[in-house]
Amino acid sequence: MLQAMRDNASSWIIKILLLAVVVAFIFMAFGSYDTQKTSKVATVNKQSISADDYRETYNNLLQRVRQQFGSNLNDEILKMMNLKQQAMDQLITRTLILQEAQKLNLIVSDEELTRTIQDMQFFRENDSFSPVLYEKMLKRVGIAPEQFEKDQRDQMLAQKLQLFITSNIHVSEAEAREWYDWENALVNINAVQFDPATYTGIEPTEKEIKTHFDQNKNNYKTEPKIKVKYLRFSPETYKKDIQVTSDEIQEYYDSNLAVYSVEQTVEARHILIRLDENAPPEKVEETKTEADRIAKEAREEKKDFSELAKNFSQDSTKDKGGYLGKFVKEAMVKPFSDKAFSMKPGEISDPVRTQFGWHIIKVENIYPASTKALAEAEPEIRQNLIEEKARNIAYDEAESFFDALLDGDDLSKEAESRNLKVIETDFFTKNQGPADVGDREKFASAAFDLPEAEISDILELEGNYYLIQVAGKIPQQISEFQDVSEKVKTSLVQKLKDQKASTEAETFLKSLGKENSLTQESVKKGLKVITTGFFKRNDPIPQIGDEKAISDAAFLLSNKKQWPEKVIRGTAKYYVIEFVDRKKPNPDDFQKEKERITNKLSMSNKRETFDSWLTKVRSASEITVEESYR
Repeated sequence: MLQAMRDNASSWIIKILLLAVVVAFIFMAFGSYDTQKTSKVATVNKQSISADDYRETYNNLLQRVRQQFGSNLNDEILKMMNLKQQAMDQLITRTLILQEAQKLNLIVSDEELTRTIQDMQFFRENDSFSPVLYEKMLKRVGIAPEQFEKDQRDQMLAQKLQLFITSNIHVSEAEAREWYDWENALVNINAVQFDPATYTGIEPTEKEIKTHFDQNKNNYKTEPKIKVKYLRFSPETYKKDIQVTSDEIQEYYDSNLAVYSVEQTVEARHILIRLDENAPPEKVEETKTEADRIAKEAREEKKDFSELAKNFSQDSTKDKGGYLGKFVKEAMVKPFSDKAFSMKPGEISDPVRTQFGWHIIKVENIYPASTKALAEAEPEIRQNLIEEKARNIAYDEAESFFDALLDGDDLSKEAESRNLKVIETDFFTKNQGPADVGDREKFASAAFDLPEAEISDILELEGNYYLIQVAGKIPQQISEFQDVSEKVKTSLVQKLKDQKASTEAETFLKSLGKENSLTQESVKKGLKVITTGFFKRNDPIPQIGDEKAISDAAFLLSNKKQWPEKVIRGTAKYYVIEFVDRKKPNPDDFQKEKERITNKLSMSNKRETFDSWLTKVRSASEITVEESYR
């Protein structure tokens, strides 16, 4: 699986996975380099926070939001989430935590750090840490090992500090029992639903539709558009001039010897007699006798092994005569592999027991381990080195161009001085960039993040590197009524249906009282009553589904208060509910749940304690944020 991830996943996905390892302490870039890279954005107890860190933090948050919302992400969501403030708060919190850890003389030893990194699945091959894979993975996502190790050390230090602050937090059995009773209490209700979708024949007039449009114009805006100028630095441009030496090929071959090495493989068939791992002795003996009989037929009576497999095997390979193909030793469970790799071609084994049952193995061929010779690998290595050098040259060219720019420069003028071609696009929306770029959606998203005339950081898309400058913007505009009249009508009809359902539900609720139960009133009005049966507060409601508003209201009802004061607005319908019964959870089940609840409450209490401690530390600290970052 790790190999597939390395081969097929784009580098930004891997980067997010690696960043998740040190989520509190690795951050991505923000904006363009319109300030000096060494400038500060804030100070915490006289310790500076750099603009570089701030840029990293902001774009890491932005990337996660893009993952979460996809094409639904818009300026309103970004404004609501206030990523700039989140980025600053994260950096301040990080700095405070590390300062407090230092005051307490907490440290992470080199041995602890090494052990933690070596245990990470990202960097393991064949169940052991791979230094080559470690360097390759970090290089691919542009993180220096020194930086990754520093960030990981900081993360571990923060965890030690949190443990120090919260180590005395405990949850009593009484607290756990109180939570258990609350979480597992049961209620049964009657419910009547009023579904807006069932109301038909609603036809608003043209005047009503136009009035609805005038009152809700902001709901009918066009998509904003921009056009950009961009430079593309393509590795293909540089390949024809690249030379690769024999020494470079030799060095690459030596450094990647594992790539050109083939493990020993075995080609085999098997017959499986299934047996449960925990089967009683008499069943083990019964199936072993059956397996012995089949093995004897194959060996002594010289019966065709593939036919025996078709007749007796209880494995999915039976239709192929038990054929397993070629496999390396680690591909099979250990008892099976140990036996198969100790046999000779043509040999048939005694029954071998694994977690699946009894296997009779026939080895058909053995392919010894081998290493592809340098001469054979040379064409592939040469091509790899050419591509790697071309990518590096393309990036270096993009970086050189970027470093030569000053704030406010025109992309075209600098490009002209270097005889580079600037491409200017037509206007496009955020959901779809120009047709002639790799990953149109990502290109468009990056372009929309830029202020007008500002030049982007280097953007990698499908192997090419881009620098983008916004050349013009068309903001959102309110659509002309005639262009969206059908959409407005649909919206108004839905609104009127919703209002009718709400009104009828309100009228129904008001009719309930001592003389009229929900069931009685429903019979009068020809409405269907749903009796849910008992459910817990966090479970889906039988016959209704996940409706938290109903669940919350239901657990406030009792024999003294049979109906809520207001109609309940569900996900798509309105509900009037009535209390039927309530019961406590089975006290005997508490012991089964005690450990889970205790752990859950302990984690919650520790988080609250640490957050409270951190709030006090922050309020007692001297924190200043530069004016332009507030």
